[in-house]
Amino acid sequence: MYKNLSHETAHPPISWDEGETTHSCRWRSEKGLPPPKKLIIADDTLTADEAYRVACEGTGIIWRGDFQNAKQLLQAMSRRADKPSKKSIRNKKSAKNKQEGVIPLAVPMSEIFHKHRLTQSQRSRTLGMLLIQVEPDHTIALRRAPDVSQACLAVYGAVTEPYVMSLRDLLGFIGSLEWRKNGMALDALKDLGDGRIHPHYGVFAPVRSEYIGLLEKAPFPASINKQSLAFDIGTGTGVLAAVLAKRGIQKIVATDQDERAIECAAENIEGLGIGKQVKLLQTNLFPEGQAPLIICNPPWVPARPSSPIEYAVYDPDSQMLKGFLAGLKDHLTTDGEGWLILSDFAEHLGLRTRAELLSWIEAAGLKVLGRNDVRPTHIKALDTQDPLYRARAAEVTSLWRLGA
Repeated sequence: MYKNLSHETAHPPISWDEGETTHSCRWRSEKGLPPPKKLIIADDTLTADEAYRVACEGTGIIWRGDFQNAKQLLQAMSRRADKPSKKSIRNKKSAKNKQEGVIPLAVPMSEIFHKHRLTQSQRSRTLGMLLIQVEPDHTIALRRAPDVSQACLAVYGAVTEPYVMSLRDLLGFIGSLEWRKNGMALDALKDLGDGRIHPHYGVFAPVRSEYIGLLEKAPFPASINKQSLAFDIGTGTGVLAAVLAKRGIQKIVATDQDERAIECAAENIEGLGIGKQVKLLQTNLFPEGQAPLIICNPPWVPARPSSPIEYAVYDPDSQMLKGFLAGLKDHLTTDGEGWLILSDFAEHLGLRTRAELLSWIEAAGLKVLGRNDVRPTHIKALDTQDPLYRARAAEVTSLWRLGA
């Protein structure tokens, strides 16, 4: 991710001529994208058609007009990006005419998935070409510009130089700050503190409650009565560590390698009033020592993430999943259990097989003690227009109980 790079590499300088003045700023992209090779200056006179055309060509548009008009322009560009091309409409009509009365062969889900990801990536890149200049104090010198200083400070911290970023990223910062302030009320935490999880920008929010329900109901291993200790690997917002604390485990060591996640979890643990039970540690996978219960909810899809927020969903080559399984045995006490919370979505996408998962479990010297399953309840699972609906409709989320 960008934060692991040097300042110059992560936020390279960009410059452009505006009238007789040469401007210079830092470039900031939450997706780690390089700056556009070409930049133009635009204001309220720029039409949506022209803006979309130059954005598709990879030209960055530095906005000098009214801020609210820029938001409307972005919406208009979004509508153009989502509109099917004339070529795709012709192809669909042609395919329908050719196969009328014939049941077509199903397109492999893996092909649909990769095409969908490519389309989304291209869309994101195009819409990210509408740019806003931000001052070192995180303010914007445009008409009707809101105060975005707190939203930018929450993501970037203090900066000393002006910078240019996409309006789309900026709107994401603003929405994220509101979510962080208001939090998410979860039934599983209603008896703890404020009963809410407050996600930070770049940390995956627990919007799918069915996997939390699995953790609430699974019976603890008998060995937990001898030593009330658990490890939560890849804690994110800290929500699963909080559920364990509510269930009475006296000490939970929650780990994550991402600095934002640790900061987010720390805020949530404090707000829920369970700081005496939960210790946070920034590290990759396991802490030192052994525990009778170790839980992990790794990213579910083995694909390359395109932004920091996607690291909670996409796990290239199932690296975290494999790492957890490979190290689990050595960190379990005698008769301890490892709980792997994992969706089979990747299996229905054709990106991983059940046989592969079972072979990794066996190779790690582990055995399956039991499995609790639940069907997803989120809105996408019911959306027949979703390109990935076929896989979502078949999806099952499981809590695998693993022992050495």
